[in-house]
Amino acid sequence: MARIGIYGGSFNPPHLGHILAAQEFQRALKLDLLLFVPAAIPPHKILAPNSPDGATRMRLLQLAVQDLPFARVDDMELQREGASYTVDTLQALRAKYPRDELFLCVGTDMFLSFDSWYQPKKICSLARIAMAHRTDCDEDELKALAKAFKKKFGAEPILIENEFVEVSSTQVRRLLVLGGAEDFLTPAVLGEIRAQGLYGTGVNRRGLPFEALKRESLALHKESRVAHVIGCSETARELALRYGVDPAEAERAGILHDITKALDGRDQLRLCDKYGIIIDDFDRTHTKLLHAVTGAAVAERVFGESQPICEAIRWHTSGKADMTTLEKIIYIADYMEPNRDFPGVEKLRKLAYTDLDAAMLLGLEMTAEHLKRQGAEMGRHSLEAMAFLTKGKERALTT
Repeated sequence: MARIGIYGGSFNPPHLGHILAAQEFQRALKLDLLLFVPAAIPPHKILAPNSPDGATRMRLLQLAVQDLPFARVDDMELQREGASYTVDTLQALRAKYPRDELFLCVGTDMFLSFDSWYQPKKICSLARIAMAHRTDCDEDELKALAKAFKKKFGAEPILIENEFVEVSSTQVRRLLVLGGAEDFLTPAVLGEIRAQGLYGTGVNRRGLPFEALKRESLALHKESRVAHVIGCSETARELALRYGVDPAEAERAGILHDITKALDGRDQLRLCDKYGIIIDDFDRTHTKLLHAVTGAAVAERVFGESQPICEAIRWHTSGKADMTTLEKIIYIADYMEPNRDFPGVEKLRKLAYTDLDAAMLLGLEMTAEHLKRQGAEMGRHSLEAMAFLTKGKERALTT
């Protein structure tokens, strides 16, 4: 009697996180065979726009697992019409392997959503559920989850510790455009993606007309950030018209200002290394601010934007001494675009259209006060910006 694992998903694209999880499943469960089963139409999520077809995803998956002797890719869900329900897959595999022991291999997120799956109790009757989790997960919490699962579905899950490569397919797709995906893909998979121009790798994004630039930018953002990015771009254009700056440059800087915002701290540091960005200790411990410097690099290297636009993106979170008008505009537009809602924002909006320097100083002072309440420090460039603007204000009062 063989021990067979079933590992399903969209694998869009297959990355090293999938490979490491597969190796842990095989080790912990002593599997004779692990079947990777790419979904044709995942029932729990919509495939991302511009995703390759099932046959291409299967080819990528075959390349990803080619060095795993215990693994095989099965196309049964790609051959079946309609949504790829796990219960149907398991029934087909149970008929194919009637004497063997089946294990359904899932990650934490899928395990936690298990009760929303189609016919979860029947799934438990067809295969043991094995859930991989990080080694630093709370042991008592895991035991409680397992107990609740057994009570609800009448089956005890197998919990497997796994040192995950913390990356999602969504993140890899972003990195294929922004840079750094090679750290999460096997050379064979990355080579095939680039050879076929998959996931937008074959697109020339330099010098795009604004509407095309807008589409490309918004596709790289989390959905929750889209309204803010559009608001910043539109506000920047209005302020540019008010202060005699090229409105086209302002709206381009605005639409790109948060282009790397969706990446986590480790990926921000990865982009700094990739693009040769020198950062100090403050930056390394405040990675949430790094999207400004990595965004500027991406704006230049990927989108081919001008130096004034890239510099405006570079300084939109911290500010600096002696900023250009465009740089001030992007800083303020990011701070007070129409979707922002916090005490004092209306005052800041009114001031932004009458005295840009005063608005900049107010914004920096509000940030300083917010950080003080949190017990956090303000960065050197922000302090220098405040000092520069304060000195300018004092000079104006004495003349």
